[in-house]
Amino acid sequence: MSDRVDPRDARMDPDALYREDVITDRRIGTIRVLTPVRKDGAPDPARKPLYVGEAQMMTSMGPLPLSFEIDAADLAAAVALYPDAAREAFERAAREIQDMRRQAASSIVIPQGGAGFPPGGVPGGGKIQIP
Repeated sequence: MSDRVDPRDARMDPDALYREDVITDRRIGTIRVLTPVRKDGAPDPARKPLYVGEAQMMTSMGPLPLSFEIDAADLAAAVALYPDAAREAFERAAREIQDMRRQAASSIVIPQGGAGFPPGGVPGGGKIQIP
């Protein structure tokens, strides 16, 4: 959808402008229609509109906003394609969450030798002993 831009170079591209309209059924989803416009605000028929679906995935940490492109020729097609695009976005997010959990679990490394303590545990006669 958008490329990363250095914040020090925050200039808008006058040849890549879009007007944004929000379409919702107030029940399940939202589709943002990005209509290409020229720098004077007139519609730009040389470029096709973009359709971006939005949904929320409930996680143990709270709602996770999902945003996904819908490859459609018009709004009616975007509405019809919304369920499949949303399902794919949910599945992709679930896989990414599982990957992050796996990476976090595998990044816990215990140094050899019991976390840097000498054999027998912490010096000073504490009751905690590290084998």
